[in-house]
Amino acid sequence: METPTANLERERLLKLAEEYRHKGYEISFHPNPEDLPDFLRNYRPDMIALREEEKVIIEVKSRSSLNSSSAQYLQSLAQVIEQHPGWRFELVMTNPEDVVYSAKIEGSLQENEIKTGLKIASQLLEKHPVSAILYSWSLTEATFRLVAEQEVLSLSRFTPSYLINKLATEGIISQSDYQLLISSLSLRNAVAHGFKTTQITQDSVAKLIKITRQLLKNLHSNEKVD
Repeated sequence: METPTANLERERLLKLAEEYRHKGYEISFHPNPEDLPDFLRNYRPDMIALREEEKVIIEVKSRSSLNSSSAQYLQSLAQVIEQHPGWRFELVMTNPEDVVYSAKIEGSLQENEIKTGLKIASQLLEKHPVSAILYSWSLTEATFRLVAEQEVLSLSRFTPSYLINKLATEGIISQSDYQLLISSLSLRNAVAHGFKTTQITQDSVAKLIKITRQLLKNLHSNEKVD
């Protein structure tokens, strides 16, 4: 019998598979070693998504299932994938606490607060890009909610991956911005849950800030990004 944690991870994995299929990817769950390239033979990823030249290795974990052994495994897997162009690692964290907030919430950040925060994030990334991506992402998520409100989008949840896919489906963000946001989310997740990554650079955070500023600018325009 599956545990609640295992059920939660499986459901999140199935939702991710649906999202990737919608984008034209071929999906493979828990592929056998003989179906993997040589450099991945020692690993058993949760899912692989393939589309033309892009190959994504996806792992879904919850905080309760992470321990020192699984953390070392994920870090090793990420490091191996980084060495192979065309391959990308995506770590998705899922947990009931991700959508149930026990702290007192006084409302989402508004446009002026986000703009001020982006200025601070731009200064922060010069010396601390890892800290900058965490702060920038919080501002990006707040911007997603402002955009969804203005566009009167029907939302079933507020998780970042869902919001990104919703904005892409509605044509509010471009395909290139979608890919950058998904990549930024993966990096943010890795950092937020204590993993090291060499992929966070000043340039990668600057691109996230640029997209967020553009979304804010579009709040005052009826034009959508092509």
